[in-house]
Amino acid sequence: MVEKRLEEQAEDVAAFIIKSERIVVFTGAGVSTESGIPDFRSPGGVWSKYDPDELTYQRFVKDPVSRKNAWHIFQEAGITKEAEPNPAHYALVDLHKMGKLDCVITQNVDNLHQKAGLPDEKVFELHGNMQWVVCLTCNRRYPFPEIKARLEREGEPPNCEVCDGILKPDGVFFGEQLPEKVLRQATFHSNTSDLFIVIGSSLVVIPAAYMPSYAVQAGAKLVIINLTPTHIDKDATLVIRSKAGEAMSSIMESVKRKTGQ
Repeated sequence: MVEKRLEEQAEDVAAFIIKSERIVVFTGAGVSTESGIPDFRSPGGVWSKYDPDELTYQRFVKDPVSRKNAWHIFQEAGITKEAEPNPAHYALVDLHKMGKLDCVITQNVDNLHQKAGLPDEKVFELHGNMQWVVCLTCNRRYPFPEIKARLEREGEPPNCEVCDGILKPDGVFFGEQLPEKVLRQATFHSNTSDLFIVIGSSLVVIPAAYMPSYAVQAGAKLVIINLTPTHIDKDATLVIRSKAGEAMSSIMESVKRKTGQ
C-alpha cells in the first residue's frame, strides 16, 4: 500500500516538474545519511556524542587546545569521511541534464552533489564544504585529505604553508556567519522558483529553513520529501514521507517515462 502511494505521489511530482521552468531543490541531512554521512541533530547523531561548544568559531580561533579537539572530533565522528553519492544525488543530476534544475540549495557539507556530477555553479552550500580547508589569513584553500595527512603526520593541527595562518575546515561553525554571497544567491533563487522541492530536511536550522517559505510566498509550488514532519508541511502542495533516494528515483523514473527520455 505504501509503495503504491509513493508511486502515485511520484506521478504528481513528475507532472509538476514537467510543467515547471525554475526548479529549486533544497537538500538536508536526510540525503547525506543515505551515503553513510552521520547526522548531527538526530538521536544518536554527532551532537549526542560530542559537545557542540567545542566547535564554536571563537574557541577554534582563540584556543589551540579547542582547535586540536575540534580536529579530533571531525575525524572521529566521520564528518569528513570519504563517501559516495546515492540515488537521490544522481536523480538531481538527471534533472539537471534535462535542463529542468535551476539550482540546489544545500545544508550539507559533504561535496556529494558535485561528486555526483552537478556543476559547482548549480550548488549553493549554505553551511560550507568540509571537504576543503581554508586559511583564515590568506584564504588559500586545501583539499581536506591533504591537511588530514599532515595532521596525522605531525600530530598537531597544521598551519598554512604560505602565510602560517590558522587552517579551518570550510564548514560553518557555531557562532560563524553563513557565507553572505551564497545566502544572497540562495534567497534570490528561492524567490524566483516556480517549484521548490525539499529533500531530507526537518527545516529547523535558520536562516536556511527560510528558503521554502520565500518560495511559497513568491507563488511557487512546494514539495517536501522527508521522513518526519516539518513546520511548513501545511504550506506544501504535496508531502511525501519517504527516504530521499527512494522517492527521487521514483519521481525521475516517472518524469522520464512521461517525457520519453
